Amino acid sequence: MPAGPDDRHERRTGPAEAGGAQVERPQWQASDVEPGTVVVVTGGAQGIGAEVSRHLAAAGAAVVTADVARAGWTTDGLDVTHVHADVSDEASWAQLVGAALDRHGRIDALINNAAIYQGLGSKRPFTDITVAEWDRVMAVNTRGVWLGMRAVHPVMKRQGRGRMVNIASSTVHMGVPYFAHYTASKGAVIALTRSVAREVGRDGITVNAIAPGLVETEATRDMNDDDYLAASAGRRAVPRRMEPSDLCPAVSFLCSRGSGFITGQTLIVDGGLAFS
Repeated sequence: MPAGPDDRHERRTGPAEAGGAQVERPQWQASDVEPGTVVVVTGGAQGIGAEVSRHLAAAGAAVVTADVARAGWTTDGLDVTHVHADVSDEASWAQLVGAALDRHGRIDALINNAAIYQGLGSKRPFTDITVAEWDRVMAVNTRGVWLGMRAVHPVMKRQGRGRMVNIASSTVHMGVPYFAHYTASKGAVIALTRSVAREVGRDGITVNAIAPGLVETEATRDMNDDDYLAASAGRRAVPRRMEPSDLCPAVSFLCSRGSGFITGQTLIVDGGLAFS
């Protein structure tokens, strides 16, 4: 969020009412991210992260993406910087935050999107998950979120404002079987969101989570056959397949000035398959 009034309504004096008193009216607040907002997006090389990054940059945000993979898309003249970073590594976060500050001087919003999904192979019973794989998923999906919030907090606190948006999953609400490590890691993201929101609200920082349904990306198509994807779409209240772009408006709103009185919440975006 660029420099300007804080997230509370700016007091404005309206016309005098019958008794002669001046009426205070709230300043209008946009529901989309403001141009010039500096946003860090993890897992921005492909899939959901790439789509969200493009959407925010097209709206005028300055976006810094972080990923262990090379970005699979071009910036097309948008204000986007790609940084190689491993979100499970504390030193990588220090470098990422430093790169964002060197280029833009502040960080207004963090979108913790990076996660291990592709590469987990077929779904299987929790008894067949190895300790090494469990630890790998938790390191990226959960520790990475905690490290990210911890890394940007001093910057946002100094600014007196900030937005943290953590990408969880509706698997937490659905209780999806044979996917215990992924579901547990995303449940921890929701718990972290609530806990940290309690701690940082006094610093002018909000922390929220978005829980997507099954989004059709290269990763989800590798793990799930087309019949499964079609069946999942058919069970939704809005019975269609979900694309990465379906998440963008919700992410943009939670990064905006207009979301300043919403914190500690989890917004399910899945077309009405899971209700909370």
